Amino acid sequence: MQTVAVLSLKGGVGKTTIALGLASAAQRRGARTLVVDLDPQCNATTTLDPDDTKASLADVLETPRPAVLRDAIARSGWGDEVDVLVGSETLELLNDQDPDPRRLENLSRALLELGSLLNDGELPYQLVLLDCPPSLGRLTRSALLAAHGALLVTEPTLFAVSGAQRAFEAVERAREEHNPDLSPLGVVVNRVRPQSYEHQYRIAELREHFGRLVMPVALPDRLAVQQAQGACMPIHQWGTPGAREVSLALNLLLARVLRTSGRGRHRTDGWPDTDTDRAAGSTDDETDGDNDSNVVVEN
Repeated sequence: MQTVAVLSLKGGVGKTTIALGLASAAQRRGARTLVVDLDPQCNATTTLDPDDTKASLADVLETPRPAVLRDAIARSGWGDEVDVLVGSETLELLNDQDPDPRRLENLSRALLELGSLLNDGELPYQLVLLDCPPSLGRLTRSALLAAHGALLVTEPTLFAVSGAQRAFEAVERAREEHNPDLSPLGVVVNRVRPQSYEHQYRIAELREHFGRLVMPVALPDRLAVQQAQGACMPIHQWGTPGAREVSLALNLLLARVLRTSGRGRHRTDGWPDTDTDRAAGSTDDETDGDNDSNVVVEN
């Protein structure tokens, strides 16, 4: 099981969009995925459209026992491959800025119990996506303790770039102080308009700051993303030209995340090798000496 925290310390950059997009790409590959909605806005839970549950993630963080965890996980409306550990607005009450270190470990304890919830013949989760709130309180810190990798999300704008820098510093601090297995998987740039000079300038700025951590695929700014979310559907099933562009970028992004994660201690066994993986491998080879060759999906 690979656990990835998706975070940004600036709101409105499309962090939940990336988390849901990766879940959609994993579903397309037939990989069983759990989305953990740590954001009190609960946008991921709303889009995944699960059935009602007896408990929520807030209950799990207070009492990380298998029975509570089982009551807080529901099958999403997307299909059998994607489940959601449902969020709630009461999570905001748990998002204290100076949390008790012992309580920070409750999410990690809960995720360790996932295997005990399996029914006969049921496959374990291959991917767990932690959709973090845009703040560095207990919720995000808990995610960084529980994750194997952290994916930083930004837009090509001035303040979003600053937020990515602060998020990277938070990841490094969590790795040094609490979770030596945590690694930054990369910085993904969302809502890019390739013909915008400002966007290209900010992407160059990101490359200057983060070097090869900037993902060699960026997500284009397409209305299809909001349309699919509004319909509570995976982007891969939306079917418009814009949705296909975004879906291709997400396929490449997922392959890159898995390849980067696989270099560490927690390997991604059981994931099929696809043409997308091989394409991502080629992209890695092509960009080893030149970050300026990053892929941006064009109009």
